[in-house]
Amino acid sequence: MNYLAHIYLSGINEQVVIGNFIADGIKGKKYQDFPKDIKKGILLHRQIDSYTDSHPIVKSSTKRLHKHYGHYAGVIVDIFYDHFLAKNWSNYCRLPLDEYVENFYTLLKANFDVLPLRIQTMMPYMIEDNWLLSYASIQGIQKVLDGVNKRTNNISKMNLATKELTIYYDEFEAEFANFFEELINFSSKTLDLLSSQD
Repeated sequence: MNYLAHIYLSGINEQVVIGNFIADGIKGKKYQDFPKDIKKGILLHRQIDSYTDSHPIVKSSTKRLHKHYGHYAGVIVDIFYDHFLAKNWSNYCRLPLDEYVENFYTLLKANFDVLPLRIQTMMPYMIEDNWLLSYASIQGIQKVLDGVNKRTNNISKMNLATKELTIYYDEFEAEFANFFEELINFSSKTLDLLSSQD
């Protein structure tokens, strides 16, 4: 899953949210250097990624992209799924997406010192271009894919993947909806388990 889903699946504990958000930049056992709830968020993120990568519904989505994008298919599906979460946000959260996103940006600023350098560097661009809110539109997803493709030195060709998103839009959306319900349950149980180990 991509940024928006990870943030949402963290629940209401702000330090868990921060941990989940920064987790990709925390390798191996370095998570142990962080406070308890941030640690919990990092471990939750890893569990979500493992569950997602091995799930048959997600594999159906990635299979549709393998021919043209190879091992980048999983990254593309993560971005597509964030699009469907943003687009259908009111199905999952009472707080409007724009308010939710603004609250998250405020949380990031308040915890700036805890963020890894890579996230500190990225954060101003994320907020200025309002990445999380932009996920709700195909144009926003195009911008994200353009950015990720540049970071692969144009090797991934991910910038072209909105073609498949448009062609198979209904299929991707149905797969997301079915999978995300299962992922919400999994994340909730995982968080409960991590909390019980305090």
